[in-house]
Amino acid sequence: MMTQEQEREPLEFRSDRGASRSFWIACVLLAGITAWMASGFILPSEDSETPQGAATAPPPTAVSVRNSRAEPVTLTFQAEGQALPDRDTSIRAETSGNVAEIFVARGEDVTAGTIIARLTTDPAKADLDRAREERDRAQREFDNATALLERGVATADRLAQARAALAAAKAQVAAAENALENTAITAPFDGRIELLTLDEGEFISAGSEVGRIVDNKPLTVELRVPQQALGRIRSGQEAEVRFITGEVRQGTVNFVGTAAATQTRTFLAEITVPNEDGTIPAGISANIVIPTGEKLAHFISPATISLDPDGQIGVKAVEDGRAVFYSVELVRAEVDGLWVTGLPEESDLIVIGQGYVRDGEQVRASPVSAPVESLDERGDDTE
Repeated sequence: MMTQEQEREPLEFRSDRGASRSFWIACVLLAGITAWMASGFILPSEDSETPQGAATAPPPTAVSVRNSRAEPVTLTFQAEGQALPDRDTSIRAETSGNVAEIFVARGEDVTAGTIIARLTTDPAKADLDRAREERDRAQREFDNATALLERGVATADRLAQARAALAAAKAQVAAAENALENTAITAPFDGRIELLTLDEGEFISAGSEVGRIVDNKPLTVELRVPQQALGRIRSGQEAEVRFITGEVRQGTVNFVGTAAATQTRTFLAEITVPNEDGTIPAGISANIVIPTGEKLAHFISPATISLDPDGQIGVKAVEDGRAVFYSVELVRAEVDGLWVTGLPEESDLIVIGQGYVRDGEQVRASPVSAPVESLDERGDDTE
């Protein structure tokens, strides 16, 4: 009887011809793909002139331009100022006394020499009478000394003393007459009484301030000129003065300072403005515009302003199909635009798309009136 181990037969592995066929098919396909990929180097296409791996250059950016020509523009200097009266002074009593009469009221217009008030005259008249009596006595003494000297009785010294006494007496009379005149307080010049502090019966000491008179015909407008603009301002220039009340007057520069203020480094300038009707009050603010010359400049919109990498303001234009950046200088600002210099006399300014191009970059320009194509999607690259 055979055992179980004796009945088992050893395992045998035999090759499968179908399985080996798949292996060879895969090898053939791999070889074919490798040959096809290498064919681009071995047999390059006749139509391709661009080296493999080179990127296609983007098309030029579309911009819109406007032709601009430089025009003469008047340069101006603008500043804020303050209207001041031509003359402004205090009214003072020149002698002592009680106020007897007041002839004008505060706010009245007066002319030079108008009597504003009068002090009591009795003491002044008494002093004048006494001075005149002393003068007459000194005159008689002088006449006697002269007659005696002619007869040889008096000496020359006595005559000299009499002459000195007469001169002193005459001086006393003049002083008394002046004191009597000074009892009348008068206006020193044409103007308006801005302040009057007198009351009838009040005692006033000599030198006391009793009022204030202002002359604002004409007005004097003061302004401060920066040191950078001092060379543009000179006496005799015409100026337009716009007051805060809305009044606009033409004036003339009559003074330009030569010493700067220590703290502000600015120079004082004054403009005389006619004000014969007196309608413009003193002390109000004013805006001054002084024409200082003429220059060729371009009128542009603030939207066309760009910045270069260094932060300089400028404008971009198109020349020979490329964008060009020009640094500009502002010479005058208006409500609807700016006048700038620094551009050629005639230039095609980029008014749409300037933020998408750089200095020296090729562009595709079209007039501003023509429809502008969609801008490149590279993003705003404002310089």
